[in-house]
Amino acid sequence: MTKKAKVSLKDFKFDKCGLIPAIIQDYKTGQVLMLAYMNKESLRRTLKSGKTCFWSRSRKVYWVKGMSSGHFQCVKSISYDCDMDTLLIKVRQVGVACHTGNRSCFFRKIK
Repeated sequence: MTKKAKVSLKDFKFDKCGLIPAIIQDYKTGQVLMLAYMNKESLRRTLKSGKTCFWSRSRKVYWVKGMSSGHFQCVKSISYDCDMDTLLIKVRQVGVACHTGNRSCFFRKIK
């Protein structure tokens, strides 16, 4: 059973770099599409726009998924784990999620 609770951004446990992992999942199929990182501002932007916005750890910039590719993620719901240190964002994926052209970033398996 999913409970709805009023939370503040200050309630979440961001790591020492100010980041929290966000698992992105297709809202219809349940397929895990990708994992990215958010800080407080990118989470605010996501909540305001309804499209996923992340913090790039390598480039040190905000990026809205799909801004350059057109493969946007329209947010359907945002949940958080019991420790409040991971987000699960269910989205309607427009196009593919992975920069390789695959639907999901998780297309390879360890043998």
